[in-house]
Amino acid sequence: MTADVRIAAFQGLGAEVRMILDKRSFTSAGERLMTFLPSAHVGNAWFTEENVRHRLESIAANLDKEVMEQWLSKYSLPNSDSGKTIGVIAAGNIPLAGFDDFFHTLLCGHNYSGKLSKDDNKLLPLLAEIVMEIEPEFRKKISFTEGKLGKIDAVIATGSNNSSRYFEYYFSQFPYVIRRNRNSIAVLTGRETSEELTALGEDIFRYFGLGCRNVTKLFVPEGYVFDPLFEALFVWGDEMMSNRKYMNNYEYNRTIYMLNSEKMLDNNFLVIKEDKGIASPPGVLFYETYTKIEEVLTKLKVDVEHVQCVVSVDEEFSINKPGSAQKPFPWEYADGVDTMEFLLKQ
Repeated sequence: MTADVRIAAFQGLGAEVRMILDKRSFTSAGERLMTFLPSAHVGNAWFTEENVRHRLESIAANLDKEVMEQWLSKYSLPNSDSGKTIGVIAAGNIPLAGFDDFFHTLLCGHNYSGKLSKDDNKLLPLLAEIVMEIEPEFRKKISFTEGKLGKIDAVIATGSNNSSRYFEYYFSQFPYVIRRNRNSIAVLTGRETSEELTALGEDIFRYFGLGCRNVTKLFVPEGYVFDPLFEALFVWGDEMMSNRKYMNNYEYNRTIYMLNSEKMLDNNFLVIKEDKGIASPPGVLFYETYTKIEEVLTKLKVDVEHVQCVVSVDEEFSINKPGSAQKPFPWEYADGVDTMEFLLKQ
């Protein structure tokens, strides 16, 4: 397949996903995905239909022709298949967490061998079926396994800090990209509008806070009043409280903090607690105060390997405005590692 054929196939996937979200389809695999969406939560209670649809919307947006042209303009895609196989170990924290590695691998002309998390092993094979219906040549290039990856030429693996050490040892003889735990933060100034604070809720609560782009920590100025933030986040109450797994986490952590007599703020579905950590558990949002914005910049330099993205209205942190963290562009790579560049070197 030429680069243009591969690109066209994924643009076709984007068109099909948009139709599925409108409850239409032009492929049989698309019809199966459309039927599966309302029951995705049965296999994984975190995967509500709304969250799966949100993830599909984000994927479709990045498969738009103009977005892909802008993104791919810096790369030279090969016009022939490489014959090499990239082994991909995917996470399962959010729906279709492994899609980008699947997409990038095939776009670069490689074969894809995927080992999916048991928490998310239905959605990507359905998208793969759609791609293979659009371009049958992909049938020879896509495989999934529940066991060992088999014969591979390079590896992309996403996991915890503990599993990453195992991956580095086990795959040391291959070129690899190994991703670790990361979380995102928000830097508030106290000048945010109610609309901006409401938008911040999308960055905090989407996927129930389980993604690397979810805000799990706030930096706020000394003397910050949390009432406007709580009021703005109230719109997420019904959705959060209707998910038993989320509420179990919230209630457990709130109980622990109460037993330990730790200070916290609580609105019946979210605990906000002062803590120097970055990764807060589901149902909890950490915060830390600052007197000057330079203090936050210094801390971010120290924690750069633990932070995925920064959300803020402040000009010092203008990459992600409130509400945008969960819809990254194709060039906003996980862990800041350009996987396209890595794959094109294989």
